[in-house]
Amino acid sequence: MISTNLKVRRAVAEDHSQIANLVFFEANTHRHLDWRSALEWLGSRNYWVLEEYGQIIAALACPEDPQDVAWIRLFSFHQNLSGREAWSFLWEAACEEMLAENPQAQITAIVTKQWFQNILLSSGFKLKQNIVILQLNVKETVRLEPRRVVQLRPMLGTDMAEVTKLDMAAFGRFWHNTFESLQRAYSQALYACVAEDDLGLVGYQISTGNPFGAHLARLGVRPEAQGRGIGRALVDDLTQYLSVNQIGRLSVNTQSDNDASLSLYQKVGFARTGEYFPVLVHPMGVV
Repeated sequence: MISTNLKVRRAVAEDHSQIANLVFFEANTHRHLDWRSALEWLGSRNYWVLEEYGQIIAALACPEDPQDVAWIRLFSFHQNLSGREAWSFLWEAACEEMLAENPQAQITAIVTKQWFQNILLSSGFKLKQNIVILQLNVKETVRLEPRRVVQLRPMLGTDMAEVTKLDMAAFGRFWHNTFESLQRAYSQALYACVAEDDLGLVGYQISTGNPFGAHLARLGVRPEAQGRGIGRALVDDLTQYLSVNQIGRLSVNTQSDNDASLSLYQKVGFARTGEYFPVLVHPMGVV
């Protein structure tokens, strides 16, 4: 049972060590699928801790990035606590302060653990969609006859401003990656490429490496350029790079209702793994 000697406050830089211990030594932790670690968000708004006698026993981070979309980057609590009680303390503070600061914001989460999904559903979160996982054996890629629909070249750091604009146009505000997020993605990339035509940059992909192969982390095409085979050209270029470098497996995530992406990946040879992650959303105006 939680004692009455509790305090919820904003997290500060000096909390780094205690939050690190909480996150890395407790099994009761939700982490967002992110380009930054939960600790790297310290110093941003919408980061709270629950402490008892100066000891941090739970933490919640949901900074807005992009604006008006507050992804839950971290929820962690000590093993001696009830998750629902720890969440209740932090959630009440988060709702009150975020509603006062930005009533337009949505708090949202990509859920990877059932216990966290249960907590969110009990707090009024609703299912928006599911993220599904697909996987490709690179050797079994279905390749098309090469045709030059666009010019492809490696992505450069100087492309980031244009890539950010393209990302907003392709994904919309909810799924948009900000300039800083895309910079971090690029810095962690195994292979990143852009597609250009006479009008400029019309598509891009950023892929990362992992112990199992590679992951197509982001692929976007300008809406007005879609339907011309640009996405397929980017994926084919990526699989050729992986083949040359003897990387045999490629994974990708996409929304379960994104028919265009699913069609593209399945034509290349991707197959669903059966794994999926629910995306839950809570509009701040309805607490």
